[in-house]
Amino acid sequence: MLQLAGKIKLNKATIDSPNVCDQFSKADLDAIGRWVKDGYNIDKRSRIGWEQRTSAAMDLAMQIQETKTFPWQNCSNIAFPLVTIATLQFHAIAYPAIITGTDIVKCRVIGRDDDGTLKARADRVSTHMSWQRLEQDQSWEEQQDRLLINIACVGTAFKKSYHAAAKGYDVSELVYAKDLVLNYWSKSVEECPRKTHIIPLFRNDVYERIAQKTFRDTRDSNWYKQAPTPVRTEQQIADDKRHGVTAPAQGDETTPFRFLEQHASLDLDGDGYAEPWIITAEERTGEVVRIVARFDREEDITRDANDDIVSIQAMEYFTKYPFLPSPDGGIYDLGFGVLLGPLNESTNSIINQLVDAGTMQVTAGGFLAKGAKIRGGVYTFSPLEWKRVDATGDDLRKAIVPLEVREPSAVLFQLLGLLVQYTNRISGSTDTIVGENPGQNTPAETTRTMVEMGRKIYNGIYKRVWRAMKEEFKKLYTLNAIYLPIEGQPYPGGRARKEDYLPSPDHVIPAADPNVTSDTERVQLAFAVAERARMTAGYNRDEAERNLLKAWRVDGIDTLFGGSEKFPPPSDPKIQIEQMRAQQGTIKLQAEQARFVAQLMEDQRLNNAKIVELQASAVKLSEDAKSEKAWAMVAAVQVAIKSMEARNASLAKSIELTLKAMEVYGKIAESTGVERMENAAGDGGAPASIAPASAQPQGEMGGGGVY
Repeated sequence: MLQLAGKIKLNKATIDSPNVCDQFSKADLDAIGRWVKDGYNIDKRSRIGWEQRTSAAMDLAMQIQETKTFPWQNCSNIAFPLVTIATLQFHAIAYPAIITGTDIVKCRVIGRDDDGTLKARADRVSTHMSWQRLEQDQSWEEQQDRLLINIACVGTAFKKSYHAAAKGYDVSELVYAKDLVLNYWSKSVEECPRKTHIIPLFRNDVYERIAQKTFRDTRDSNWYKQAPTPVRTEQQIADDKRHGVTAPAQGDETTPFRFLEQHASLDLDGDGYAEPWIITAEERTGEVVRIVARFDREEDITRDANDDIVSIQAMEYFTKYPFLPSPDGGIYDLGFGVLLGPLNESTNSIINQLVDAGTMQVTAGGFLAKGAKIRGGVYTFSPLEWKRVDATGDDLRKAIVPLEVREPSAVLFQLLGLLVQYTNRISGSTDTIVGENPGQNTPAETTRTMVEMGRKIYNGIYKRVWRAMKEEFKKLYTLNAIYLPIEGQPYPGGRARKEDYLPSPDHVIPAADPNVTSDTERVQLAFAVAERARMTAGYNRDEAERNLLKAWRVDGIDTLFGGSEKFPPPSDPKIQIEQMRAQQGTIKLQAEQARFVAQLMEDQRLNNAKIVELQASAVKLSEDAKSEKAWAMVAAVQVAIKSMEARNASLAKSIELTLKAMEVYGKIAESTGVERMENAAGDGGAPASIAPASAQPQGEMGGGGVY
């Protein structure tokens, strides 16, 4: 256990201090620096195997080719992109599905909200935090993009959420797993007793922190006066090779220093309880430059009746984004690079063996007998070229013995197909998922089921990413409660209020739906909800319509759709008939009624014809669809069909109401001696006796629709 000569007093001044290094002697700081560096080295050595495995996985993903000398120099060296395809396929689907629209953050209201106060506060918080992530912290979406492709290969990445005083707002930056060294005994990030973040800082960055009093003044130290030495660890060498760069042999002014920011617990007040601190030290020398408390308020400290510390609620900065949890319970999760690595390496070996066998079969040499009167070596021939030799043809045939080489093995080729097949099953990269046509005669429902089942493996990963985003937003919510100005923060959507963030952050959830994995599914779900809202009472129809417009990615929704209150539905046809009778008289009214019904029926007939045409077009598009964009076109046609069917239902209802009104008024007219008009064709109308709308052809819809 670390023993220090000096002790600090844990009070509000210490907690609020940006750096408490000035409260320790030089000897104590040196001891703390050695303690930090020793702990970092222990944790670093404990994960050497993980680093080697991750480095190999990254080589496969980036298709790095190693120089081969077996079975001969410059033999076949093909890197088959199995890991690359799986990684890119996941990222291509996950990025637009998880980060969609501008409503990145939403708030969930728990409990009763009779007056709508909680809902209004939730909407304000959602709008403000979404603006913070997309507009204020402009690098957030880019880093989230990088995170999704990194976890697909490596399996684990982290987000570090903190208040950046220099920028004046909260940030949530990406931290790769290779740069966050966790304690060997860790089972989760929250319970990890020691976390070390490797941070490179240029000389100017260090100088700024010294000037701002966040770093101890170390400008007289030798490590600061000299140019930093470039790091040449095995991991760094492998990274440079993948990037196609080489570190300079000597450092200069542009070479960054490397600092160890260690989040650990250390007893600095000498009471026997290790408090949570953040200690920053220079990596090579271990000199401590900063010590700051990892909790923000005295209320985070729980004391007993004797005023002794019982526990301290530490602030957690890091959020882990998992891909596939490690079956053995390890802190670092699995990615496609590890899962598919052995299969990818086996595939590379088989392909190279097949190519080498083919090369030998095409270019193999042979043996020359001692009596052959020709020189040995390599002979090249051009078309129509003949070479002179000092031997007869019969002597040449006897003296030249070609090397017997077998053709490439068919068994190896079959094994290659088996490996690729099972690789696709593990990664979920089936033919339909990557946009390939499964066959011209494959039923639409079968294709949709295949796509849905192929994405099951992705749905579980989306749920884990969604859960990690929720935890990240909770941290950012808490940071707003601490660092947001009391007077609020103006932004384009209004003014954020500090009191909105004082309640529990358990209300904050991300907007990404873990159950929706494509634009087509999102449109289908939104359209189904809108249809139910039209057919069933109790739905908020305006919100259902706005949700459908969002799924279609329509811009300017508020301008385009004002809601049912601003634009009420058309008046009842009965009222229109009464108005016409009062203005034009009984006979003229009946003629107008007949023409009105005839026009509705003609519209219905044309609508049916268009439905049939669109159905044929949808079938043709579904047969030729080979990409996500093509399937989106199929979904758009299906939406148009549904819209026209809804139009048909509206026309049928109008015809039914009009005919009933004509029948009722006809009876009234007979009782009052008004002669009914049996046929208004002479006045340009249609026959008064008209078939009900239900008897009109509605088109033939296939079971389950067209996909």
